[in-house]
Parts: sequence; C-alpha cells; structure tokens
Amino acid sequence: MSRVPGWLGRVGSGLTAVSERLDERRAEVERENAEAEPAPPADHGPPSADHAPPPPDHAPAIAARPDPAHAVPWGMRVAAEAGWRLLVLAGTLWVLMRVISAVQLVVLAFVAALLITALLQPAVARLMRLGFPRGLATALTAILGFVVMGLIGWFVTWQVMENIDNLSDQIQDGIDELRKWLLNSPFHVTDKQINDIAENLREAVGANTDQITSAGLEGVTVVVESLTGVLLAVFSTLFLLYDGRRIWEWTLKLVPAAARPGVAGAGPRAWRTLTAYVRGTVIVALIDAIFIGLGIYFLDVPMAVPLAVFIFLFAFIPLVGAVVSGALAVVVALVTQGVFTAVMVLVVVLAVQQIEGHILQPFILGRAVRVHPLAVVLSVAAGGMVAGIGGAVVAVPLVAVTNTVVGYLRAYSHEAALRQPSRPRGATAAAEPAPTDTPPAP
Repeated sequence: MSRVPGWLGRVGSGLTAVSERLDERRAEVERENAEAEPAPPADHGPPSADHAPPPPDHAPAIAARPDPAHAVPWGMRVAAEAGWRLLVLAGTLWVLMRVISAVQLVVLAFVAALLITALLQPAVARLMRLGFPRGLATALTAILGFVVMGLIGWFVTWQVMENIDNLSDQIQDGIDELRKWLLNSPFHVTDKQINDIAENLREAVGANTDQITSAGLEGVTVVVESLTGVLLAVFSTLFLLYDGRRIWEWTLKLVPAAARPGVAGAGPRAWRTLTAYVRGTVIVALIDAIFIGLGIYFLDVPMAVPLAVFIFLFAFIPLVGAVVSGALAVVVALVTQGVFTAVMVLVVVLAVQQIEGHILQPFILGRAVRVHPLAVVLSVAAGGMVAGIGGAVVAVPLVAVTNTVVGYLRAYSHEAALRQPSRPRGATAAAEPAPTDTPPAP
C-alpha cells in the first residue's frame, strides 16, 4: 500500500513535465507566427486622414486610352492639314488682292516697268560690253526706247486723224449698203423696222446724256491717272535698268534665311523666263503686224498702217488680243470695201494667226515660257476682271514666271530633302514610328 502512491506520483510528475514542454513549444510557434504577421491596428474608432490605411502594393489594371492622332483615320488627318493650309493660303491671297486693288496704279506701273526693262536690259548689257559706263548705257537705251514708243503712238494718232474723214464717209456708205442689203435680204426686214432701230438708238443716246457726260469727266480722270502711271513706269524703268542687281540683293535680305537660297536661285530663272517672253512676244507681234498689214494694204482697206500698229499692240494680250485686232480689221474692211474684201481679210488674219500659233510661238518663245491655252484664257480673263486691260496684259507673263519659280522650288526642295531628310510634323507625324538609337539586328 505504501509503494502505490509513489508510483502514481512519478507518473503524474512525468505527464506534468510533458505538458509543460508542449506548452512551451506552442508558445514558441505562436511567437514565430506573431513575428511573421503584422499586428492589427488598434481599434480607435473610424479611420481619419492621419491614420489612413496603406495603399495596395499593385494598382488595379485600367485600359489605356488611344492617342487621339491614332483614333482619327489617316485620310482625314491629311485632309485636315491640307484644308487649314489652303484656308491660310486663300486668306493670304485675298489680303494681297485687296492691297493690290488699293494701289492698282502703282502695281501696274511697276509691272509695266519690269516688262520694259526685260525688253531693254539686253541693250544695256551690250553697250556695257562695248565699254560704255553703266549710267551712259542706261540713259542711251532708255531714251532710244521711249522715243521709239512715243513715235509709234504719234504715228498711230496721226494716221487716224488723217484718215478719219475718209473713213467716216466710207463707214456711212457701208451703212447705206448694209441697209439696202437688209431690205433685199431673205430676212424680210422692212424700212420701218430699220428706222425704229435708229430712232431707239437716238433716244438711248439722248436719255443717257448725263451718264455720257459723267463718263467724259471720268475719262479726264483716267487720262490723268494714265499719265501718272506712265511717269511712274518711266522712273521705275530707269532705276531697274541702272541698279537692278542691287535692288534684287536688297529684296533677298527681306526673305527669311532658311528660304533665301531657294529664292536666290529662283529669281534669275524667273527673270530669264520674263525676258524670253517679252522678246518672243515682241517678235511675234511684229511679224503679225507686218504680214496682216501687208494683206489688208494689198486688199485696199483704208488705214492699213494704223490697223497694223493696233494688231502689234493687241498681240501683247494673248489669244484675246489677236481676236479683237483681227475682228477690227474685218469690220473696217466690211464697212468700207464690202463682204468679199472682209472675207479675204478674215482669211489673211486666220492664216497668219495659225502660222503664229503653230510655228512662230513654239520656235521663238521656246518650251520655258509655253503656257497651256486653257491657262492662258483663264489668266487673261482673271487679269481683265481684276485690273482691266493692264491686268490682261500682265496675266500671262505672270503665269509663265510663276510656273518657272514653282518648278525650280519643287526641284530644289526635293534635292534638299534627299540631302537632309526631315520627319513630318503635325497630326500626320503621330503615325510615323519614333526613331531609335539601337542599330537594327543583323
């Protein structure tokens, strides 16, 4: 009995020791877990701005929006960029036309001076090669040129004044013959109808007497403005002949430095085109005037020489001038010599103009100044609408010079792009891949 309690005591003490070791092991595991996991924040009420929870380690994935330039189709981007550039160009042209309209007299006088300078400048260069000083060569050429032009104008006026009485009598005879022809024609025109037409014409003239008088006063103003324009053209021609190179060099200084090389190369080419156009036009007009004048002279048409001079002057208006001058010669032949002579004059005019258009102009003017007939008609019409006869005269040389300048600048920009390619700018640049510094893989 005395030994049983001792054995039970040892078993109980062993179990107690095992239980203590298990508790210690459990405590160690709990401590390890507590050290591995962060302790939860103390519950001090709702969170505030100072105790906000930390942000997550990774932001949620959100789909990126596309680039707006990539969202617009390529064709629409190109159309938009071309559209606003065209709007800027149209606005610039509109402002330029408004400025030209405000100083139309000055512009036409300067353009006329350019045309006269292009005609006379080779003579100045030839005299300088012969040893004349520039001032003397310029003075001699200008005096001779303006004297010749003045003599042509005086000769035309003198011929008209000398033949005006004879011409009026012939025109009256022609009107009487036309009246007889209408009475005997198959159109069944009566004498009463012809008298009514004449009466209506007289009434129209009487009713518009005030307008005719005001037109005469306006004609005086036009004469004064014309004299002013002539003086401006004379002075401008003198300075262009004497100091044209330095004027061009000063003009180049107004051009931005980046565009200056292209403009410096386009300028001499434009001047050569203008000089070739003026020389060729003068030669062609002289040939037209000589041959048509000889034709109407041998057909006994009165005022053959003044009509030839008119044909020469109107030849500076391409296509339209030839039609007007030829029609004038045919009308004078009709009212003075009859239908047969008018038909023969028409044949002569058409023959000479066909030879001019198909042989003389391509041979004399050359390919550098050739302009398509549609462009000629449209430019003459636009020039006439903007500035009258002066605008019609300068329209075609302006188109020819513009064609030369645009062609040269296009070739120059192409060569510059080959030497130093540049990346596109604007909305279309977004479609181009960005340049990389890494070389391509072999």
